[in-house]
Amino acid sequence: MSEENGRPKRLAMIASKGTLDWAYPPFLLASTAAAMDMEVGVFFTFYGLPLLKKKLDLGVTPLANPAMPMPVPMPNILMANVPGMDAFATSMMKAKFKKKGVAAVEDLRQACVESGVRLIGCQMTMDVFDFTPDQFIEGVELGGAATFLEFAADADITLFI
Repeated sequence: MSEENGRPKRLAMIASKGTLDWAYPPFLLASTAAAMDMEVGVFFTFYGLPLLKKKLDLGVTPLANPAMPMPVPMPNILMANVPGMDAFATSMMKAKFKKKGVAAVEDLRQACVESGVRLIGCQMTMDVFDFTPDQFIEGVELGGAATFLEFAADADITLFI
């Protein structure tokens, strides 16, 4: 299943969001594809780039996210004006993940590093937001759009997250 035309299948992803709920898809999909012997490259750009920082401080907001299950349904106008709502939603989601045995984002990210997933940090985004290479975990490859597109050009699966 992992080879097509004499080469490993290839998954190319773009990760553009950096909240707790959006951190799971790129790392979960990448680590799973790598476990299936696929070549995997993930391009972290704009708000997705902080997912490669050594210290993660991930949160989630229920504001304008009507699909987020809340213990008590609340209209968006109320969520926007209740102090601490984001902290509550983040705490609730982290507790739910832990209770259900879902791996932490850091653990999924480490699984990606250990299995050879190419974690490509967008150089332009680094420059725009004044990030420095020492802020990122080991194993991050820095590059621009051309670096990712070279990899993605031969991808069997391409995803934008």
